[in-house]
Amino acid sequence: MVDELSVSGIECWGHHGVFEQEKREGQPFVIDLVLGLDTRPAAASDDLRDTVDYGSLVAQVKAAVERDPVDLIETLIHRISEVCLLDSRVEWARVTVHKPNAPIDATFTDVTLTTTRTREDLS
Repeated sequence: MVDELSVSGIECWGHHGVFEQEKREGQPFVIDLVLGLDTRPAAASDDLRDTVDYGSLVAQVKAAVERDPVDLIETLIHRISEVCLLDSRVEWARVTVHKPNAPIDATFTDVTLTTTRTREDLS
């Protein structure tokens, strides 16, 4: 049995993108996470040590987004997925990266990429 833990709308500032201006000036990125895990042990013990500490996870994800720049959101989302799957209790992670200020010469609301990864996918 797998439950889903979600954290949505994690606001980060990153310097990712293909264009020099993106790397120099940076821009907002918004991250959504959904983790598949069994929450029954934590429910039985009522102890944070028996589940994913989503406060710590958010800090780790934010740090992963805000460190060294990459060109593609595909590379960034892989990095974030690796962070989410560090905890062995997480069976899978669905990560969405929003890049609302992507340099597109058109009116648009958002650019997103969503992936679902298991530990085996990252090996």
